Amino acid sequence: MKMLTIPLLQKMKGYTGAHFVSDVVAGCITAFIAVPQTMAYAQLAGLPAQYGLYSSLLPLLCYALLGSSRTLVVGPAALISLMVASAIAKQAPETPQAYLQVSVNLALLTGLILTLLSALRMGNFANFISRPVITGFTSASALVIAVSQLHLILGIHTPGGMAFTQTLKYLPVHLAQINLTVLSLSGMAFVLLWSGKYFLPVIAQKCHFPAPLSLAASKSAPIIVVIIGTVVVSIFSLNTKQEVSVLGSIPATLPSFNWTLININLWEVLALPAFSIALICFLTSIATGSTLASKNHERVNANQELLALGATNIGAAFMGGLSLAGSVSRSMVNFASGAVSQIANVVSAIVILITVLFLTPYFYYLPQAVLGAIVVMSVLPMIELKNIRQCWRFNRADAISLLVTFAATLLLGVEWGIWAGIGCSLVLFIQRSSQPHIAEVGRADNGHFRNITRLNVETLPNAVFLRIDESLYFANVKHVEDHIMNRCNEDRELEHVVLLFSSVSSIDETALESIKRMIVNLRESGITLHLSDVKGMIRDQLKLTDILDVLAPGKLFYTADEAMRFLQSDKDSCD
Repeated sequence: MKMLTIPLLQKMKGYTGAHFVSDVVAGCITAFIAVPQTMAYAQLAGLPAQYGLYSSLLPLLCYALLGSSRTLVVGPAALISLMVASAIAKQAPETPQAYLQVSVNLALLTGLILTLLSALRMGNFANFISRPVITGFTSASALVIAVSQLHLILGIHTPGGMAFTQTLKYLPVHLAQINLTVLSLSGMAFVLLWSGKYFLPVIAQKCHFPAPLSLAASKSAPIIVVIIGTVVVSIFSLNTKQEVSVLGSIPATLPSFNWTLININLWEVLALPAFSIALICFLTSIATGSTLASKNHERVNANQELLALGATNIGAAFMGGLSLAGSVSRSMVNFASGAVSQIANVVSAIVILITVLFLTPYFYYLPQAVLGAIVVMSVLPMIELKNIRQCWRFNRADAISLLVTFAATLLLGVEWGIWAGIGCSLVLFIQRSSQPHIAEVGRADNGHFRNITRLNVETLPNAVFLRIDESLYFANVKHVEDHIMNRCNEDRELEHVVLLFSSVSSIDETALESIKRMIVNLRESGITLHLSDVKGMIRDQLKLTDILDVLAPGKLFYTADEAMRFLQSDKDSCD
């Protein structure tokens, strides 16, 4: 049985004091960014803001021990928080305690699923989901997230648990309820967040700050907005005079886990959303971790990542929090800040712990509209539809998968959106593989065989050379057989058909029987079938059958050129 791997212990070899200083600086900067983000994402999930902070404590330590990436930062993420909110809304919990119970069980079940996938060595299953499906899903989800924050930004009170389409119908008919003070705070937040993104790095550069301090300053727009919004509401008592919604009291204590929150009876109805969350958690985390690792000429271990992410989600459940994933923005900041190892995550957890114990009272007057603006500005870069036209021109199947995923996510919800996209891409894949490209080829000047419609190539009047650009199996062999027979029926002078197997890597039993049937049918029409460019493993496979006997007088040629020279000489001798 394989021993539990602790990657952090391996990465500590050669660890120096200078490395520790770098990790401390990176950890502090990342925590500085994480505090407003995690609170905003907790609210997006429908939980009190402090649970975003709670979910950044034990999970960070779990990933620090088990994660294979040196710089990935785990915690509440916009996309996962949206999926959590959607999954919980379907259970319609009637009290905050019931809502928290569903969230805890969802996080625990997500963690167990990820751990099970790690035990089954399923780290490569992410390769079966195409990039267009992920793009369509994340783009639609970002749009759903942005719309879900509009009521906070506008100051309109809405019923909880509304879907994307319901929100679009509800808000326009209730615009008269807009709170202008809230809208002004939101506008201020958007202006500061947008301008800070572009101007803070310039200011930091002109002030000649040290590199870590410069990075912290350039990324500090969210915390600046939080401070300004809190101070403005506090000074002018906008929460009472103008009905501005604020966070309110946040307990300056750590949560104590309540075992009564675990309810296995919920697991059956949470299984599908938990698996969907686990899937997206792994996809986003492995993509971010791999990108950062490649910058250091390293690689992440997919199965180890499944284990680490499983542990972080289980840790989040025990902190009474929500499901987690690798954060793209915070991981990028952590990397750019000079993090050397996961000690930076430990430092971040300590800084967030200090925030929970000593600084949470100062968040009382923090307007929820500001957190909504932070969420919207965080997810807008996730919308990637500008290349849809190029995708349509390059590969229409990919474009269809993207559009189906995008539409399904908006109309059916995030749980079904990703599965609709996966189902669509699988159907299109089967459709493509069931109708493989078959090219009629001839000999070019360099001796290679190329498509007769693309180059001026040499052909034979009594023979046709057909290249099958796909492995042969039960779903596509009927299409191949029909194409070959139709081509032969078009030319009454044909005496030979040569099938090029240069792109065929496997043949199943159904395809083998179909080839035998073609050999016999063509022979009855006076046409001999030959095979060429058969790969070694296919040759070995064919030798275990009687097809070579059935093929005679047809031959098995090593190359198409050899087949053409043989047929030319055979024709010349007959002439």
